[in-house]
Amino acid sequence: MKKKNIIILSAVIVIGIVALLTARQGAKSSTFEQDFHIEDIDAVTKIFMADKQDNQVLLQRVADSTHDTMWTVNSIYPASQPMIDLLLETLHDMRIRQQVNKNAVPQVVKLLSARAIKVEVYQQRYFINWFNGKLKLFPHEKLAATYYVGHETQDMMACHMFKEGDKVPYIIHIPGFRGYLTPRFVTDPMAWRSHSIVHWDIRQLQRVELEIPSTPEESFALERQGDGFAFELTQTHTYVPNFDTARVAQMLSCFANLNFDEFASRVPNSSIDTSLNAGPRTILRITNTEGITRVVKSYLKYNNPNDTLAMPDDSMYEMFDLNRLYATIDDKDTVLIQYYVFDNILQPASFFLGQQKSPFAKE
Repeated sequence: MKKKNIIILSAVIVIGIVALLTARQGAKSSTFEQDFHIEDIDAVTKIFMADKQDNQVLLQRVADSTHDTMWTVNSIYPASQPMIDLLLETLHDMRIRQQVNKNAVPQVVKLLSARAIKVEVYQQRYFINWFNGKLKLFPHEKLAATYYVGHETQDMMACHMFKEGDKVPYIIHIPGFRGYLTPRFVTDPMAWRSHSIVHWDIRQLQRVELEIPSTPEESFALERQGDGFAFELTQTHTYVPNFDTARVAQMLSCFANLNFDEFASRVPNSSIDTSLNAGPRTILRITNTEGITRVVKSYLKYNNPNDTLAMPDDSMYEMFDLNRLYATIDDKDTVLIQYYVFDNILQPASFFLGQQKSPFAKE
């Protein structure tokens, strides 16, 4: 038995040594054979980016997620899947257009040192990966590449990059793409956060409640009962049997992919405070069958009074923004939402009871 164990242990050690030697032999510097890019983007587990202004962001792939994305921002927030996809495609598709001219190398290196964005790409690797991936053993995370993404070229069709392990920087582009790649490497964490509020189809919805503080008699809730929903007037706790099922179905279908427009981080606090201090216009509570609830409070958005100075006739000025509202998500993030997206959701009870559309809703 001891002899058998020794043989097995020896075999594992030999396999490990061979795997390490194979990994080392596979390491090489970038050449015009185009190994500058990341070939296997499905194996990417983490991307870290930082700039010279102390901005940095960590993007991580997660195994399980309750959101419509499999990535997080700084290990806290769900990431925007379209932006993640674009970044991964960039890492996969970018190619060396040419080597930086020998005479220009010192200046390019100087600019990269002063302004470049550092990008670290990590992948899941295996100490043993044989037979075209059919035998994979001993997984681990490894730094696959470190790039320094710099300024654009004069023709705006490529950018300068340096990859650790290379001797010189290169001019990098995506064949067929008109533009340079630097703007795709964003170090602002807010820019990477998902704009999704909920991503639940009708089968996942348990209860939807809309509270309208200014007209509480118009507040209502839709509660799942079997395969359908019951309509409740929440002020009186009265269930209404006859409601417009088409309008209710249209409302509930909006939650399959409900997003806000943008974070209100660029809006002056004074403007936001003015709206929020006036109290919420509506309070929307969405609960799924797993008991998870999202709360969206909407607020009227005032137009900037300074806009009247540019108008020839002050009577043309609208006090409120006719396109967007402020909203808070779970009392945490302040965002902007569009009437166009929420118009079928933020309607009073009378709208769903077959009555005329209330003036409460924006036309």
